[in-house]
This record gives sequence, structure tokens and C-alpha cells, in this order.
Amino acid sequence: MTFKSDIATLAGKSSYWFLHTFMGGGSSLPGKITTKIDPNVLTELGKNYDVIIVSGTNGKTLTTALIVQVLKEKYNEILTNKSGSNMIQGIVSTFLEAKKPRNGQKPIAVIEVDEANVKLIVEQIKPKMFVLTNIFRDQLDRYGEIYTTYQKILDGIELDPSATVISNGDEPIFNSVELPNPQIYYGFENQLASGNFKAHANTDGIICPICHHILHYHYLIYANLGDYFCPNCGYHRPELKYKVTSVENQTPVESKFDIDNHQHQISVGGTYNIYNALAAYAVGRELGVTPEQIKHAFDANERIFGRQEEIHVGDKDVTIILVKNPVGTNQVLDLLTTENEPFSFMALLNANYADGIDTSWIWDGEFERLPKMNIQQFETGGSRYKDITFRLKVAGVPDDKHIVQPDLEKVVDDIKKMPTKKVYILATYTAMMQVRSILAKRGYIKGGQN
Repeated sequence: MTFKSDIATLAGKSSYWFLHTFMGGGSSLPGKITTKIDPNVLTELGKNYDVIIVSGTNGKTLTTALIVQVLKEKYNEILTNKSGSNMIQGIVSTFLEAKKPRNGQKPIAVIEVDEANVKLIVEQIKPKMFVLTNIFRDQLDRYGEIYTTYQKILDGIELDPSATVISNGDEPIFNSVELPNPQIYYGFENQLASGNFKAHANTDGIICPICHHILHYHYLIYANLGDYFCPNCGYHRPELKYKVTSVENQTPVESKFDIDNHQHQISVGGTYNIYNALAAYAVGRELGVTPEQIKHAFDANERIFGRQEEIHVGDKDVTIILVKNPVGTNQVLDLLTTENEPFSFMALLNANYADGIDTSWIWDGEFERLPKMNIQQFETGGSRYKDITFRLKVAGVPDDKHIVQPDLEKVVDDIKKMPTKKVYILATYTAMMQVRSILAKRGYIKGGQN
């Protein structure tokens, strides 16, 4: 280590100790302090790890957590940023938290990385593997359109042509650029490839990235993900190495499916989470974990911080789900249609930097589906409560079932007043963190921000 990195690391570790001993946690401040002293400190902190970078628009946190669960079946020491703090300061904090690897050991670090931070991380750490989930419109003020977002990831990948890239083969953009890296694709192959149709016109990424003709599909899984092909230039889905071969059952709290004809289940609902499990399966298989070990890992039933996290508030079963863009929101609405019992629905919208300051995306969410569900009470809140309140009003949510409450402290108070046992809270990132902090302060969960 250099003298500067020594000082930076000491300052960071000290601040981490203080925050977690006396302040109940803090996921990024130690990293901010450390990188202020030495912007390149990650070069030293990460050099003794085999690093796996997980990036993409949706599913990073759960995919990262599932990869960690899978790799624990074979490997003893795995470092990860489990709270989802995925920008450079949070990632530095993650390495500060870890014990220094013993001489001769090279533990694995599975790190979720914000799309715009991939290059910043790879400039200091050379990863063993990149895992890519999908690319959808998200936080247009930060990323721009999907092609800009993908280029930000590519800028990082191109710095390390030896790293293996494991990506979602059902995502058309991931096959559009030739890379020198070893490439492996995963996806769904649970239907006969006999169709020939287009995705809905208001879908991200349905233009052929080679010739700009509209893509056609043999079958769609959701959004623009599926067995795509271009009838104009012949561009098509690559060969899949790892495949979902059947989907047997889906509920809000469970998904049962086969990967390469091996039966698996995870304790969260939603087709999008099956993709996350498939990505974790692919990483595990590439690193020598057996299908039987992966099944055991998926059966561990661990809930993931802020991602379909179930919390008991009095006699209410509360599920908090992160939403941040149209595709993710629509998939969550799909998930809610599998709920058989009546429930209450809360939508909490903030527009801070970590959420994306542009809230126009809510108009592409299919909230018109909500009045058709068995929802007994609605509530909207957050700093942009007026936007989400008006959106639900336009969607047809009846006024007599709709509470408007900007104050998140009072939103948490209202959970106990809901008329149903089940309560679903859809929240943007900072709203989710604020609600968790309030719940932690009141003793319903441990730690507001991990």
C-alpha cells in the first residue's frame, strides 16, 4: 500500500467502526471519506479478490444476493455489498468492512455495481466476471436512453477483455456488440419457437440494434425479453448455455421452475426474479457449483434487503418492493395479480438523485390494472406524492378508497389501520430506505440502512 492509501484506509475503517458502533450503520459515508483522501484506494483494497461485477437496470440486488448464496455452497469467504449501495463510495465501504485476506488466499467478491459506475470500478479492479441482467429505460436524467446505458457498461468491460461476460441472452442489446471477452448467455427456453409477432409498440429496445428494423419474436417472456429475431438482417438471439426449461408455479411469495431440467424454487414471486435466479445459476455452474448445491442454496429462503422484503407490523404482513422504472413496475403489477387474498396498496414516490429526479416514468406504468385487483385500500406518499396521487386517480383508483399522506412517518402509522392483513408497499429507493429506517426505529426490523 502507498502512504496515501494507508491513511485513507485507516480513516475509512475508523469512520465505519464509529458509524456502526454508535450510529446504527452507514453504507457509503466511510467510502466517501476514504475516496476523498485517495480516489484510487480501491486498487489496493480489491487487489486480493476475485471480483464478480453484477450490473444492469433491474435485478442487480437480488441477483447479487442469489449468487452469494450459490457460491457459499462451495466457497468459504465471499464479500458483497448486501445493502445494495452500488456506487463507488458504497463499494469502497464494502471492502473497508472486510477482513484483510490472509496471505495466499484470494476470496471472491460479488459486487453489485451501478451502470454508470462500472468503468470507475474496473479502472481500479480487474474483475474475473461480469454478470449483466437487462437494460431498460431508467433514470433518464442519469443514463439517457438504453443505448447510452449499455455503452456505460461496455466502457468498463472493454477495460478488461479477459473477464468472462455472462449476460441475459433474451435481451437483444446484449448480443449487439462483438467483444473479445469469453461470452456466455442465459435465458428462457420453455416454449416452442413457433411464433412470429412483434412486442407492444410502447416497449423498450424493440428495434434491431444492427439494421434498426422492428424485431420479431418466436415468443416473449416480458417487455422485450424473449426469443427475438430480425426478419430484415437475420440478427437473432444467441445460443443459450443455461436455460429455464419450464415454469411450474408462481405466487407472490414463491416461484417454481426448471433450469436445464433441474427443478428449483425461490422464495420470491415474479418472472423477473426467475431471470435473477437463472443468472445466479449460470455463475455457480461456471465456478463449479453443482445443480444439487444450487438447489440447496435457493432453498435457503433468505429475504433480500428491500426486495420483496416481508416485515410484520402488528398483525399486518407487509411486503416492501422497490420500483424505479416502467418495466420493473409492470412486472410487480404482474406479481400482484397472483395474490389470492384481499390486500392494501401503498405507492411511495421520491425524486432524489438515487431515485432519478425525472418521475415521468410513472405514466408508462400500467397502473390502470390496479382498480381491477382485490385492493381494499390505497395510499400514496413521498416527496412527490402529488405526482403518484394524480397518476392513480387517472388510472381509475376511487377517491373513497384512496388516502393521500406525504409524511412517511404517518404512512408507517397508517399500516396498522389498513383493512387487510396483507399490505404491499411499492417504493422508490430513497422512500424505501426512509420507511425501513422508520420501521427500524420502531423496532420492527433490525437496522435501517444496514
